[in-house]
Amino acid sequence: MTTGSLRRHIVTASALVLTGALALSACGEKEEPGAGEKITPTGGADSRLAGMVPAAIKADGKIVIGVDSSYAPNEFLAADGKTVEGWDRELFDAVAAKLGIKAEWVTSKFDDIIPGVQSGKYEAGVSSFTINPERKQQVTMVSYFNAGTQWATKKGNPAGIQPDNACGKKVAVQKGTVQVEDIEKKSKACEDAGKPKIQIDQYQGQDQATAAIVSGKDDAGLADSPIIAYAVKQTNGQLDLLGDIYEAAPYGFVVKKEETQFAQAISEATKALQQDGTYKKILEKWNVQAGAINDSAVNP
Repeated sequence: MTTGSLRRHIVTASALVLTGALALSACGEKEEPGAGEKITPTGGADSRLAGMVPAAIKADGKIVIGVDSSYAPNEFLAADGKTVEGWDRELFDAVAAKLGIKAEWVTSKFDDIIPGVQSGKYEAGVSSFTINPERKQQVTMVSYFNAGTQWATKKGNPAGIQPDNACGKKVAVQKGTVQVEDIEKKSKACEDAGKPKIQIDQYQGQDQATAAIVSGKDDAGLADSPIIAYAVKQTNGQLDLLGDIYEAAPYGFVVKKEETQFAQAISEATKALQQDGTYKKILEKWNVQAGAINDSAVNP
């Protein structure tokens, strides 16, 4: 999603009140789109792919994953405040099962995940990372989904803001995402044209950015297309989507730069899930099938 990475953190009580709950309604009447039985792959582990898993991971049978758990519906915390949920988690759990290992999910700040993978703190990063040249210089990435950027504003767009005409407006965005670079370029274009720059308010979590739009603190916000669409839906009519999806790009699972064989195993496991229908079922369960891709590649 961004120049550094993407996204999220624990949904605060105030954010829940403002957004009408990003995961569940305040009264518990609304059910998550992905609620229900977890979808698992058929056929069990693939012994050939399991043989491509690094020895250290194979030894303890688990892979430690860094994730920013504030990016519903991709990855977010359940009502217990500890368990990571979302279609991103469910998909990689299925990938891990194909590799004969289990995933251990550790909530982290988005900007800390790639450095954590590089240092060995995490053995993978799964957090809606948009694949871009900067990241591919740091780590190896495996494509599995396609997402673009979209905007949202208060219902009725009272500020009269547009994605291509936001000069002088206040815009909310999550720190470390590709959207930060996007809005900074738009602000510079405003200044170059002799217009007021955009006031860019950066938030640690996407939940906080959404809350700022709902409260009226900011005029609009932008995020990955499945994230902003989900946020609009969960605010019970308080927000509207604004403009079209643009600059679509693939998400990538993240591993150490030198672990190209492991990346290939993850790619082939993802392809197996695409071929046996597991991939499609997971995306449809979470209503994000519009971003489905038909292949998976290492550093595309």
